Amino acid sequence: MKSCQMFVCPQSVIRAFDVFFITAYSLFPNKNVTFADFFIRHTLNKTIKMKEELEARVERAVDYFMQGYGCCQSVVAAFADIYGLDEKLALKIAAGFGGGVGKMRMMCGAVSGLVMLIGLEEGQTEGADNEGKSHCYKIVQQLLEESKQQNGSIICAEILGLKGYEKATNSYVASERTAEYYKKRPCAAKVESAARIFADYLEKKGQEV
Repeated sequence: MKSCQMFVCPQSVIRAFDVFFITAYSLFPNKNVTFADFFIRHTLNKTIKMKEELEARVERAVDYFMQGYGCCQSVVAAFADIYGLDEKLALKIAAGFGGGVGKMRMMCGAVSGLVMLIGLEEGQTEGADNEGKSHCYKIVQQLLEESKQQNGSIICAEILGLKGYEKATNSYVASERTAEYYKKRPCAAKVESAARIFADYLEKKGQEV
């Protein structure tokens, strides 16, 4: 399987790209086009391009899941290259979170993947950085609330409609990915939901720059 080659530019690169277009306008031969029109076209093109790239990542997440990868793996791997994380390492890091963490039906694996991506995007790297830590927690709470609103719960067992006895006796053995599995389980839709929530967050963040 080929790794996802899409790339969402860091904000510094986006700003440099804007400066490039401002300079390019000064050299643009058609002076009947105002700077405002020129810049609006550039901004619109940039927004469309980002939206298309992010939509491709959402589709990629679902594709990973349909190939047999876990829900958390699918969400994380679809965006991993943005943060310099190669596909193999991303898949290994996220492997244990499937089935509601090791198939224990706790927090949905797709939601766990969303949390991991928020950490990659917003996480602090200094132990004493309480402001950065609080900011990351804030985004986690906001996006998980969005997930809960969309899916009714962020708990795997509740999403699957499992009762207490079924949760308690659930095996660690991974389920066979048969046509019947994909027909009965809502997991592909939950992977898409988590990936889209993160994609929408990145898009909104990019528009605020």
